Amino acid sequence: MRLSLSKNNRITQSISEKSKELCSRLTQADAVIIGAGAGLSTAAGFTYSAERFQTYFHDFAEIYKFDDMYAGGFYPYKTLNENWAYWSRYVYINRYMNPPKGLYQTLYKLIKEKDYFVITTNVDHCFQKSGFDKNRLYYTQGDYGLFQCSKPCHEKTYDNEEAIRNMVKAQGFELDSDNSLYLPKGITAKMSVPDELIPLCPKCGKPMSMNLRTDNTFVQDEGWYRAAERYELFLRRHKNARVLFLELGVGYNTPSIIKYPFWNMTNTWENAFYACLNGGEAYAPEEIAGKSICINEDIYNILNKISEYL
Repeated sequence: MRLSLSKNNRITQSISEKSKELCSRLTQADAVIIGAGAGLSTAAGFTYSAERFQTYFHDFAEIYKFDDMYAGGFYPYKTLNENWAYWSRYVYINRYMNPPKGLYQTLYKLIKEKDYFVITTNVDHCFQKSGFDKNRLYYTQGDYGLFQCSKPCHEKTYDNEEAIRNMVKAQGFELDSDNSLYLPKGITAKMSVPDELIPLCPKCGKPMSMNLRTDNTFVQDEGWYRAAERYELFLRRHKNARVLFLELGVGYNTPSIIKYPFWNMTNTWENAFYACLNGGEAYAPEEIAGKSICINEDIYNILNKISEYL
């Protein structure tokens, strides 16, 4: 179904009025389906450039001249030792450290008493760390916390927390009790890890890689398929209920995963309502203008405002 995009969704309403309406919709909903994109984690403080990038990757930036974590992740390092030095830091701060702001905890408090489900393209595991039930989560694009065979020779993933911790420690970093990463005074971080720490596939011996959907080698393991089935079952079970589709920080890199399905289900489900929170990119199609609310504002501010109304 083709829907016509509208950038003027209830433009006359103030942010406060929209927040109050969303609060009311949330209260009235029988079920809440959250669709989360990168903008949600950015609002929580998981930024991939500027100060946070310089804090942990200034040495790589000086040598290789990239200026954000994404670029560094795709750099063709000459050795696996250096590749895993970079990636272990990257994974540790974005998977095993908590985001600077408690946005995910605020979101959980808003919906924890509801019948909810989460579909997300994020791979930082913030939902589960913040109390969300893992059986109500569908991570479509992978998880920073998982390794897979780079070939891949088999459809299985492996928890990487111990391996990642060992690799960052081998570079000279130490870990605080709250899992923060830091360099002791006078220590310069190494930019490689020892051969024995390089993760290798237990089946074929080839190097492991991250379980991230970057190409056609992405492994959809048993857990991925079970989560997809639970999500589809949740949708079928709530098709006639008062459902709030709550889209948070979803952009247009992969709109077919969350955004377009949310629009179409809102259009075709009689009792569905769509809410989009995304600073500067909150739009809805004209066909669902009467069943949607779009808030172009920082997600952190909006969710905190809504929590004050409840």
